[in-house]
Amino acid sequence: MLTASYRKYILNFKRPAGTSRGVLRTKETWFIVLEENDKFGIGECGILRGLSADDRPDYEDKLAWACENVHWGLANLYPKLMEFPSIQMGLETAFRSLEGKHPFSIFESDFSRGNGSIPINGLIWMGDAAYMKQQIAEKLEEGFNCLKLKIGAIDFASELDLLARIRDEFSEREIELRVDANGAFEPQEALEKLKRLSQFQIHSIEQPIKPGQWHEMAGLCEQSPIPIALDEELIGVFNSEEKTKLMATIKPQFIILKPSFIGGFQGTDDWISQTALLDVAWWVTSALESNVGLNAISQYTFTKNSKLPQGLGTGSLYTNNIPSPLKVHNGRITYDTNLAWEFKI
Repeated sequence: MLTASYRKYILNFKRPAGTSRGVLRTKETWFIVLEENDKFGIGECGILRGLSADDRPDYEDKLAWACENVHWGLANLYPKLMEFPSIQMGLETAFRSLEGKHPFSIFESDFSRGNGSIPINGLIWMGDAAYMKQQIAEKLEEGFNCLKLKIGAIDFASELDLLARIRDEFSEREIELRVDANGAFEPQEALEKLKRLSQFQIHSIEQPIKPGQWHEMAGLCEQSPIPIALDEELIGVFNSEEKTKLMATIKPQFIILKPSFIGGFQGTDDWISQTALLDVAWWVTSALESNVGLNAISQYTFTKNSKLPQGLGTGSLYTNNIPSPLKVHNGRITYDTNLAWEFKI
């Protein structure tokens, strides 16, 4: 008989992954565990407070409801959880986990067999100039050739100075630079800031202005000297018709896909199908999941054969992450089959 339960887990950051808007020290996540015929499957439901569409007071009630009705099967539960994309993700992963060769085989491929790797960007968190310089030095020493800098926390001139220092030492061919503004620019100032950033051969900028300003964002995508990637803009857009309308209106150069925020792998596939209509490129990013969620997202991403660096390097942020075979080396994430998972149900 198929049964389901869930448990809450608090992840503790090694150091503040901070912004001027507040400092993250812990992150909540939930695990759904399915059990049937002496087998178990596990999926992670990860939300970020203040950002996820399903950051709602009834979140845990909906999670309990999903577990109570797990006998309905994924195909029936998934559409009833449209406004809870992280629960969709957790259930989808748990069912695939239960059906896999072992609980952490979610998408079987060369990656999950230990014979493949995925290029990833090195993430530089927002903070004061000294903190950001320290992170940049660490990532370069670790062998990353694609850096993503979160900007908007310190004054713009200091951020430009940091980028100039990188470009003084490394050319565009040596280091790919991505920046993520997290909606920090005002629409009336955004184009000028994008022009000033463009002198540093920036690969792309994520979400220069706050989401929900479709026509302003469309204007930026048309005029910007830097390709624009939509990120938060995708959160809370649940049906295919609205996705089509958003993409046709804004016409971005890239979109960023966070499965926990957009309905798991089915939701991610839906967005990828939208990009094909307009020749828009994409990459996948984790959303501070534990290694359980990161593993599922990495395995999924490998099957998509994207050549772009992905945003999958967040597993080392925690002091109490679930020990796993996932490893980051020379700017790539791998699955080391010589290492074991340490997860107890």
